[in-house]
Amino acid sequence: MKKLFWVKYVSAIAFAVAMALILARPYRAHADSPRIIEITAKRFEFSPNKITLKKGETVTLRLTSADVVHGFFLRPLKIDEVIPPGKTTDVTVTPETAGTFTTICDHFCGVNHGNMKMTIVVE
Repeated sequence: MKKLFWVKYVSAIAFAVAMALILARPYRAHADSPRIIEITAKRFEFSPNKITLKKGETVTLRLTSADVVHGFFLRPLKIDEVIPPGKTTDVTVTPETAGTFTTICDHFCGVNHGNMKMTIVVE
């Protein structure tokens, strides 16, 4: 009876220690998860207004709007997204061509809409 008590006691302690170690670890995204780049659209700019990507690296562009509906259009990367306010739009891309590209807002958002651009550099 005494041996059974110790086995249960040691097992319970080992389980508690293992759970404490698991729960104390800082959360990390899975190693295979793409890098996430946050981009905010607002009249009449994207922030940041320039990002650099690596050719062949898969990334997720997390798009949000701070005010009205915006567009995010970049033909060379085959991106044509609508960014509604209050929602997040994730776009996962793997650029295959190096170069400097201009992303535009393709949804009319006001008088300076034509100047709403962002640069994406693929190295």
